[in-house]
Amino acid sequence: MSFNAIHERALTRKGGEPGLQKLLPHVAKPDDLMGLGDDRYLAEITRCVFRAGFVWRVIDNKWPGFEAAFDGFVPLYWQQVAPDVLESLAGDERIVRNLQKIRTVPENARMVVEAAHDYGSFGNMLAQWSSDDQAGLLLWLKRHGARLGGNTAQYFLRTVGWDGFILSQDVLAVLRLEGLLDATPGSKKALLQAQAAFNEWHRETGLPYSHLSKIASCSIER
Repeated sequence: MSFNAIHERALTRKGGEPGLQKLLPHVAKPDDLMGLGDDRYLAEITRCVFRAGFVWRVIDNKWPGFEAAFDGFVPLYWQQVAPDVLESLAGDERIVRNLQKIRTVPENARMVVEAAHDYGSFGNMLAQWSSDDQAGLLLWLKRHGARLGGNTAQYFLRTVGWDGFILSQDVLAVLRLEGLLDATPGSKKALLQAQAAFNEWHRETGLPYSHLSKIASCSIER
């Protein structure tokens, strides 16, 4: 089925074009991605890791405390931080004291530093990575980072404005309804099937991938 039918359902559900437009996410330009510091990328990765399986507003309300406790998320420092620093953070009331998630910060800092070594900065890597291979980027993040499987990396990319889809339950439902997904959600096969669907929708409409994703999620009754 043409994406136009999906778009029309979303328009009907969200009060027409003005209502739908208000819901569409911001898409960053390559210069914006390249201009964001590596410390900000590590911070947003950490925020999304801590949000996973938790009430988002609690993390967001405590975020100034996270920024203070992690001293601005400088990747070169956190990639080689001493274990006792992490242990002390597990008792720091400014943050959510989950030691397993705290321990992801050095691992993800190393990922950011390695990407910066190869590309000049983490933002340069994101700016150069095409949206028609988001599956490849998500697999790269999962392989090189910590706790960046599932939808966590997808939400991170959306947060920084990288143009990509989020495989929410609504989007998965649309893909199944359209006969474009029959693999187990969360599997590599499902990710590749979703990528193929979004690539086709992008060719059809010329719309950003993040807009296609949001429109699809708004098109279905749940």
